[in-house]
Amino acid sequence: MNESNMQIHLQQNESFTEMTAPVAVVSPEQLQRSSAYNLLASLLRAAPDKALLQQVAELATVESADDLATALSMLGMSAGHADAGMVDDEYHALFIGLGRGELVPFGAWYQTGFLMERPLSALRDDLKALGFERDEGVSEPEDHVAALCEVMAMLIADGATHALQTEFFNRHLESWFERFFTDLVNANHADFYLSVGRLGLAFTHFEKQYLAMQV
Repeated sequence: MNESNMQIHLQQNESFTEMTAPVAVVSPEQLQRSSAYNLLASLLRAAPDKALLQQVAELATVESADDLATALSMLGMSAGHADAGMVDDEYHALFIGLGRGELVPFGAWYQTGFLMERPLSALRDDLKALGFERDEGVSEPEDHVAALCEVMAMLIADGATHALQTEFFNRHLESWFERFFTDLVNANHADFYLSVGRLGLAFTHFEKQYLAMQV
């Protein structure tokens, strides 16, 4: 696995437009959810550079008693003390390694124990129907955890219906998202990424509760 950009670009074709909510403004709550997915995507797509770590460090000022806010604050404090070079080494050990890293951040792997299996094929069908396509030059499969975070972020930001968000999450993330972040928290090489894993767990718990609501 290399470090190529995992970003998937959205083509808003007719099929996607028909399934999104006909609203001009996305609520602040939805934008916060989208931002959380984008934050996770940016930290899982590649090792954060010094500038990104400085931005993340600003989250240390988040004040709230709930688990998600606490996880954001802890991530901010971790970023504030992190060295970009050491975080880069940590990222390589966790996700790249020599042949493979400590973790394999792909949905098909978590669901079947193998890469490029049936869950990936189903994901590609759904992404095509929604109008998503992978950037040219990206070699990794679309079920990379960062790519799926980006898809959720774009669905939310573009006003996709609650039902569509829930369906996509349940079909492609629900069965393994929490297990991935649990593995990240428990990984031998996790230091800065321990706080990323904790944020992922807190956000996954929040998302499951949020998406289970009828709105």
